[in-house]
Amino acid sequence: MKTSRPSAKKKSDSAPDKNRVSLYDTTLRDGSQSEDIHFTMEDKLRIVGELDRLGVDYIEGGWPGANPKDIEFFRRIRTVPLHNSRIAAFGSTRKATSKTSHDPVLKALIAAGTPVVTIFGKSWSLHVKDILDISPATNIEMIRESVDFLKQSGREVVYDAEHFFDGFNDDPEFALKTLKAAEEGGADWIVLCDTNGGSLPWNVERAVRAVAREIRVPIGIHAHNDGELAVANSLIAVNNGARQIHGTINGIGERCGNANLISVMANLVLKMDRGGVSPKNLKNLRHVASFLFELQNRPLPKNQAFVGDSAFAHKAGVHVHAIRKNSRAYEHISPEAVGNTQRILLSEQSGRSNLIEKARQYGVPLDSDSPEIARLLEILKKLENQGYQFEGAEASFELLMRSGSGDFRPYFEIEFFHILMDQKGHDSEGLSEATIRVRVGNRHEHTAALGNGPVNALDNCLRKALSAFYPEVSSINLLDYKVRVLSGNDGTASRVRVLIESGSSSQKWGTVGVSENVITASLMALKDSIDYWLLKSGIKPF
Repeated sequence: MKTSRPSAKKKSDSAPDKNRVSLYDTTLRDGSQSEDIHFTMEDKLRIVGELDRLGVDYIEGGWPGANPKDIEFFRRIRTVPLHNSRIAAFGSTRKATSKTSHDPVLKALIAAGTPVVTIFGKSWSLHVKDILDISPATNIEMIRESVDFLKQSGREVVYDAEHFFDGFNDDPEFALKTLKAAEEGGADWIVLCDTNGGSLPWNVERAVRAVAREIRVPIGIHAHNDGELAVANSLIAVNNGARQIHGTINGIGERCGNANLISVMANLVLKMDRGGVSPKNLKNLRHVASFLFELQNRPLPKNQAFVGDSAFAHKAGVHVHAIRKNSRAYEHISPEAVGNTQRILLSEQSGRSNLIEKARQYGVPLDSDSPEIARLLEILKKLENQGYQFEGAEASFELLMRSGSGDFRPYFEIEFFHILMDQKGHDSEGLSEATIRVRVGNRHEHTAALGNGPVNALDNCLRKALSAFYPEVSSINLLDYKVRVLSGNDGTASRVRVLIESGSSSQKWGTVGVSENVITASLMALKDSIDYWLLKSGIKPF
């Protein structure tokens, strides 16, 4: 048997301050196992960008080797500059029949090239005996040797003790031995997992206290939400010594989901003074929560804590009367602290301060006294009533603000378009032909193009028409396209929202269009995409 290193060497040189809680996001791995959730490659990369800007410490990208998308993700993420976050690859301990140096899962983790690797092992004797069908001693060696192997590769190693709380309830001695094995192997973090999600807070508290007495390595918690207690269990673990919380944005995940990092972050920063993210970054919580669901063509639940539309909405007369005197009467935090706003449902308050802050970010010359602010607010109310939503469509929102302030002149106008579709057989996708006429300055261009589907044909046709005036449009790539029906009341005449993600070699941006006609909505989003790119490229309109 290989001699294990002494536990005194386990703590990482860069271990976090004991008063600060480290945040570990597993939206792209555990969250993607949620029913009805599907992330494209571009979705995953955009989510990483949002999490990095938010200040999350660790982002788990997936299981390398499990599927082609995750393999490609780990290849592409190496070229993405991150300022706050470290990427983690996820896997398991070696198989009972494998040597660590030949185990395919461990080899794939090394090949992923991430600075952090996370592996899970069994802490519950039930799983060891009934599922793996191995001896407790073999399980202990699998954990110790796998962690040691990954540490020798120079990685930061997070060990997830799967089913720890159930295992601790059944056989605390064995459960603690599995943690000791990870500690002896050199783990930088030991994370206690409530994998079945059914633990109660007082059980979590008892187990975490016992672990903190026995383990010198920093500990964390990975809670599932089957008892609707994942956030509560995570926070009580912190109160008893845990220094890392695993979770997902909006709590998405298998079965009933994971600990909701949105709520975790708000509570840590505003109520526990345990950090996680800065108060400045915390103001982006609503944006990040909405952004994730918008990518999935799903609305952010109105009653979601901290960030939902109804979280600070007041309708009862007694409540409204009280908050107008002192908002603390019926609000547990300031809504602005998490990027939300107070709403009076019978007399809707405006988001003037939000607009002014966005104007500052975009460099648009607007302040609180600008008459354009009131005009923009009215425009926004009308657009939102029509079904517009600008989370995930930041480029369209910036163009709207610049147009409202007189700081932007469109680069072209679409005078008309026409679509023809050809399908030769039942199984044939066929081709689409788009014809379009645009006006650029005082000149007109009328052209046609083919494409795989009407939106692709329109995209090709629009660029072809504009290339004589703005050759820069050739560098725009259409990365993603989503359609969402806003209301089913009118059947096939229902209004739809189209969200388009575009990109170039240096950046990505989202645009939106809304119409009863999906083609019209698509063209609106395409136009915004091109206008935005030309604006950011410093091109002058004709």
